[in-house]
This record gives sequence, structure tokens and C-alpha cells, in this order.
Amino acid sequence: MFGEVILKCEKINKSFGITHANKDVSLELHRGEVRALAGENGCGKSTLLSQIAGIYGSDSGTMYLNGEVYQPKSPMDAYDHKISIIVQELGLIADLPAGINVFLGRTKQFAKGPFISQKKIYAAANKELEKWGLPPIKFRRQTDGLNIENRKMIELVRALSVDPDILILDEVTQSLSQDNREVIYRLLDKFRELNRSVLLISHDLEETLKIADTITVMRDGEVVDTVVTSETTDSALKKMMVGREMDGDYYRADEEEIYEDQVVLSFNNVSTASGLKDVSFEVHKGEILAFCGLSDSGIHDVGQAAYGLMKPTSGKVMFDLKNEEIKDAMHSLRNQIAYVPKDRDREALMMATTIQNNFVMPSMEEIDKIFGYVSMKQMKKMSNDSKAEYNVKCNSINDTMNSLSGGNKQKVNLGRWLMKDLSLLIIDCPTRGVDVGVKAYIYHVMNEAKKKGLTMLLITDELTEAMGMADNIIVMKGGEVKAKIGRSSHFSEEKMIEEMI
Repeated sequence: MFGEVILKCEKINKSFGITHANKDVSLELHRGEVRALAGENGCGKSTLLSQIAGIYGSDSGTMYLNGEVYQPKSPMDAYDHKISIIVQELGLIADLPAGINVFLGRTKQFAKGPFISQKKIYAAANKELEKWGLPPIKFRRQTDGLNIENRKMIELVRALSVDPDILILDEVTQSLSQDNREVIYRLLDKFRELNRSVLLISHDLEETLKIADTITVMRDGEVVDTVVTSETTDSALKKMMVGREMDGDYYRADEEEIYEDQVVLSFNNVSTASGLKDVSFEVHKGEILAFCGLSDSGIHDVGQAAYGLMKPTSGKVMFDLKNEEIKDAMHSLRNQIAYVPKDRDREALMMATTIQNNFVMPSMEEIDKIFGYVSMKQMKKMSNDSKAEYNVKCNSINDTMNSLSGGNKQKVNLGRWLMKDLSLLIIDCPTRGVDVGVKAYIYHVMNEAKKKGLTMLLITDELTEAMGMADNIIVMKGGEVKAKIGRSSHFSEEKMIEEMI
């Protein structure tokens, strides 16, 4: 089925203090194979990939590349061995142009005397797009001004620019809309054709079953089993990942639109400088209204405009409960409107400060003041209560956000808003980068909030998520509303993709 073994790992171990991240991990990767790693957050998947890519060293064990001992000292060393990686968290220098980021650390090849030719760098970056069949990227633009999806595509070009024999993708598709996901899928096919190999992590099990040839399941730092994709199922994978059957409904069980008549927020012919064009809709009390579309569709702009972070050039965003126009984010906050952005690390959470500070930040105006100072006792109680309520796994609320897994970061990100008495929750890609267990938990929390009457705008790049959770779905294309589909009409992925393209 596949070619010869290209990479072999034998009893790889890695510890961080008292945490044993990998325990005697062994696997073989063949030429022409797309291998997925599956498991809950913290099971050791990313640690293993980081060791293969030279980001971490191994405490013990041996890796072999093409039959020879392989001990990468750094990612650049791995590059020299034709192994490249895209990590889950963004790894670009914000102050540099996109094209410079592609060849960062390898710019000497473009030197003429003491000077580096940026023109040659941009030309070489564009050649990579042509070589691999990737969509256009403006390589002269500063990276800081690009959204998370464009930055991920730049990281992809950087990984491909070393002409890798092994490409490692750690949660790449979770940042991408459907059209750019299709770019990744075609790239995997090209690697198979070239008899090259891919190691990847995706917490979307449906996607994993679709794109991988084989799946290695990990739990608590150890390999549970490796299975052929065509011979396993979604349910079997979940059981291997968590060590038990996952009971209960993953998505909503009902098949009807369930909400009240009262309108909470509405867009009235809203256009923006970013590309929204005459967008109109209304969302009702207790409704989950989802937005889906391709990368340039404008769905993420809807969330920003709804919260007042983006001002309309024409039309109005109305908070109908008070018959007031949304002016800015502070106005939204004071009207119990919450916004959870797609890029939680850069746009939502304060990564270098404590879990407690992140929990209480949206509620600072509501915390008691004593002689002008906030009550530390109340802050501590609020944070500990929220930690327990939303099952955040950490040693202490005084730990920094950087110490948490992606799933636990998102629990804090959601929990700090849901602890408030909200009128509307705007939530953009709520399950990006979280495992199947946390995904199920987030959907449960959303269901419970809906039952209590909370209104939600759900913006998502995952069609199955929209179909599973929404009362109604608005499909957008080129900044315009193309269709609105109700739950009772039985959502069809084919119908939504047809409207998108």
C-alpha cells in the first residue's frame, strides 16, 4: 500500500518537570502515507511532532530517518533533513513582511554582498505558490495586518519552501475556511503522488477519517493503537481516545427552530469598508443563528460589526432590546453583549497574565470596590467558582494562561462571559483547536445556555458544527447574504457548499 519506511520512532520519551508527556512512543511512517495522530488535549501528540521537527529534544529513545539515526538539534536542522512543521500556535514575526517570514533564517541565499534582495525573496515565495498550487498571497504586506487564516497560509508556504519529504501539520485546518481546507486536501494528495509523507493532527474526527490513510491514537502520553482509516469509525476512535464510550448527544437532538419572537439584535442594510455589502438579518431571543462561508465571505466581519469593533459605512446594527444602535465595543459590553473571537490568543485572552485575571476582566465593573480598590477576595471566589463550573484543568488560578492547553484556554475564554448575565453571545469558531471531549463539552454548554434563553451568533468554518447547533444558518459569499436555511428543512452540507461557491 505504501512505500518503504521513511521515519521510525523507537520508545521515545519526553518529560516536562513531573509531567511525562511521551512514554515509550513508537511508530513507523512510510513514504506516500498520510498519518494522523488522534487523542485528547494533553495526550502527547504535539510533543511528539515537536520532537520529530527539532523543537524539543527527546529524553530517551531513538529516531531513524531513511534508516539512519536522526537527532535534530533545531527546526533548522530538521529543515536540512527535509522535515518541516506548521505548529498549532502561530509562529510568525508580526513586524516583518509575509515574504520575509517565509524564508526567515534562510535569507542568505538571497544575498548579494552584504545586502539581502527582498525582490528575490518575494519572487521565490511566489514560485512556491505556483509549485504547490496555492492561492495568491500578498508577500509584501506586514504580517501583523493579516488575519489568522492568511497567517496560517504563510506558515504553509514556509514549510513547503524546504521541499519537504515529511510535512507535519499540527491543527492547521481548524484555522481555515472551507476553500482553504480544500487547498490542504489537494496538497495531501500531491504528497501521496510524490511518494512523500505527512504527519498531521486534526481534532475534527470526521475530517481525519476523510483525509488520513492511517491514524495513531494516543492517550496519556502513550500509543493506544494504530488503525487503517477505512477500517475504523468515528465512535471507535472516540472510545480509544478517552478510554470509554462517549454517552449523550454530541450536537442538538431536536430538529426544529426553537426560539422566542423577540428580536435581540438586527443588521439593517449594513455595509463596511472591509467588504460587507447590504447585509440584513435579525436574531431572536434564545436563537442560535450560524454564519458559514468561504475565506472571503465576510462571516468573521459580521461578528466584529455586531460587537461594534467595525463601524458600518452605511446601514445600522441595532440592539433591539433597547432600540439602540450599537456604537462601539464598550456600548456592547454595557448591554451584556459578549464577543469571543476566532484568534483567542491574540484578540481575546491575556496570555502572559493569570487565569484569575482573565476570568474577571469582563466583570471588573461589577466587582465590589472598597475605598476605590477592587475586592481581591471577590475576584478569587469568582475565578475559583468559574474554574469549577467550566471544568478548567489547572493547578491554580494563579497560573498563567500560557500554561493551559488549547481546550482549557477556550473554557476560560467562554466561561468568563457565560458567568455574566448576557443578552447576546457572539462566538467565532468556538471549537478551533480543541479535542473531541472539549468540543462535546462546549456544545453542551451552548445547549444549556440556549435553554436558559441566551441568544447566540455562531460564526464557524465547520459546516457540521453549524448544522449540529444552529436554529438557522446564513450562508455568505463575497460579503453578501446568499441564503438562509432553517433547521426544520434538514440542513444539507451539499446545499450550503453550493451556495458558498
